[in-house]
Amino acid sequence: MTGSKKFLVMLVMLTMVFGVVGMAHASTVMLYSSMQEDQLLAIKKGFEAKYPDLTMEYYFAGTGRVMTKIATEAQAGTVGADVIWVGDPADYISFKEIGILQQYSSPEAYAIDAAYIDPEGYYTGARLMNMGIAYNTVFVTAEEAPKTWHELLEPRWHDQVVMTDPGTSGTSKFWLNAIVSNEKYGIEFIQALKDNRMYIESGSSATHNQVAAGAYHIGVCLDYMTANLIALGSPVEFIFPEDTVAIFSPIGLVKDSANNENGKLLYDFILSKEGQEILVAENLISVRNDVDQGNVDVDAIAKKALVLDLEAMARDNDKNLAAYDSIFGF
Repeated sequence: MTGSKKFLVMLVMLTMVFGVVGMAHASTVMLYSSMQEDQLLAIKKGFEAKYPDLTMEYYFAGTGRVMTKIATEAQAGTVGADVIWVGDPADYISFKEIGILQQYSSPEAYAIDAAYIDPEGYYTGARLMNMGIAYNTVFVTAEEAPKTWHELLEPRWHDQVVMTDPGTSGTSKFWLNAIVSNEKYGIEFIQALKDNRMYIESGSSATHNQVAAGAYHIGVCLDYMTANLIALGSPVEFIFPEDTVAIFSPIGLVKDSANNENGKLLYDFILSKEGQEILVAENLISVRNDVDQGNVDVDAIAKKALVLDLEAMARDNDKNLAAYDSIFGF
């Protein structure tokens, strides 16, 4: 065989190999997320039912690990996700700054309040969550339960309050930045919680389970995770306190991702009425204005919500986490 024929044979073989790889990529979409896996599986089931020729793959972990993975891959030149979905909206400001997100206007955005959409089109809120106060009903009555963040500082709750480490949880990090940046609280409030012997858990599931088990009577918790425990029969209740920290957890499309068009399909599905109804069934609150929210009074929650400055929260995040670590000795 001549050299030219050998080259042509090799070229055909390479084309076949890379063609197969391309086909494999074309049938998948990759999501990086810090959501609960039950929620991811529910979205995966719905998405694959709508697009039977596509497979939704995902990487899920606590926000700290997901953020580390994204940062490491971005530094290497390629983020392996097509879509990113983490809890803290302020993180998306950082994603924009390092240039890993693609501007995208979803056709589903017509049913979503502009407050949940980045004005520049780099991300869209895809689920609503709230950080409030959960309590164990075996040990705490509805009348006794704290109705404000400052009530957590009362002597009766000494050594009885638990929250998740903001270094591992995006929602707890968001709560920390929201509280510290507000003049009613500040870093002094976090110090006061430490002085009242608040305990720190490494993960959100552990925090909520500790309250449900009665190891701690009160928790700085998420509404939907508490609702999931209530559905399982756990003796817990949730309070939307004064200055509830409301979180709109966004999705972002990764720039120049391997399966960009499939990423858009997943992005649109998550924001669609069908996708949002799947999330509501998982005890989350929809960002759409045409989805039945069940017994959840979104307007009442909004009236209690703390006013937030995402730009300031993103800017001061490292400083706030360092101050928190100093207080709790990490």
